[in-house]
Amino acid sequence: MNVLVCVKRVPETGGRVTLSSDAREIDTRYLGFTVSPHEECATEEAVRLIEANGGSSTVLTLGPEAASDQLRAAMAIGIDRAILLETDGQDWDPVSTSVAIVDAIRAEAAAGVSYDLLLFGNEAADSGDFQVAIRVALALGLPCINGVKSLAVKDGVATARREAGGGWEVFEVPLPAVLAVREGINLPRYPSVPGRLRAKKKEIERSVPVARLVGAMGPAAGPEKIRLRLPAETEGRVEILGTGAEAAPAVVDLLERIGVLAR
Repeated sequence: MNVLVCVKRVPETGGRVTLSSDAREIDTRYLGFTVSPHEECATEEAVRLIEANGGSSTVLTLGPEAASDQLRAAMAIGIDRAILLETDGQDWDPVSTSVAIVDAIRAEAAAGVSYDLLLFGNEAADSGDFQVAIRVALALGLPCINGVKSLAVKDGVATARREAGGGWEVFEVPLPAVLAVREGINLPRYPSVPGRLRAKKKEIERSVPVARLVGAMGPAAGPEKIRLRLPAETEGRVEILGTGAEAAPAVVDLLERIGVLAR
C-alpha cells in the first residue's frame, strides 16, 4: 500500500492574529505554525495504515520553505517521504492549491510512483474551505468521501464511516480513492526525540508549482481577495467571589441569580 497525506501549514489557533498594513494578509511575524487538527489525524491515520498493512507513506504540503518544519514533524511520527511544493508564502486559493497537488501527483505517476490512498483533512483550520480534497478527486477521476471518522482497508477496498443524523453512514470504495478525515478518527501521537532526529536527516523533495491561477490568468479566473477583516473582540469580566469556605454563600447566591438553584 502507498499512501499520500496532504497537509497545510496554518497559524497556531491559540495565537493572537493581526493583519498586515494593507489588511490583505495575516502578519505572521509573531505567530507559531502547525498543521490543521484534521490533518494531524490524517497523518496519524496514514502511519497506522502502513503499520497495519505494510507499504510506504508520503506527506505533501504547499507553502514556503518554513513549511519544512511541518513535513519533518510528520516524518518524525513515521511518515517515510516528504514533498514540498514551494511557494513564496502567499495564500493560494482552493482551486490553485488543488491544481498544484494534482500536477504533483501526476508527476509522481510519470516517475512510476502511484498512490492507493490520498488522505486529506476535512477542512483547513484557517480558511475552512472544504474543497481541496473534492477538487483533487474530481480532477483525478477518483471516488471521494469526506467527514470520515473511521477507516479500514482490506483487499483493495476502503471502508469509511462518517456520522450522520445521530447514526453512521458506511461507504465501501475501491482503491485508489480520496478520503477527507475529521478530527477524532484517532488520537495523534507526539513526535519523539529519536523520531525528530531521524526526520532531520531525511531529505525533503522539492518542486515549484505553476503560478496561482488567479495570478497567472487575471481576476476573471476566480474571485479576488480584497481584504481580510478580523472579527470583533468580545470582552470578558472576572469576579472573584471569595476564597475557601467563606466563598460558599456567594456561590449559592450566584447560582440562584442565573437560575441554576431555586429556594
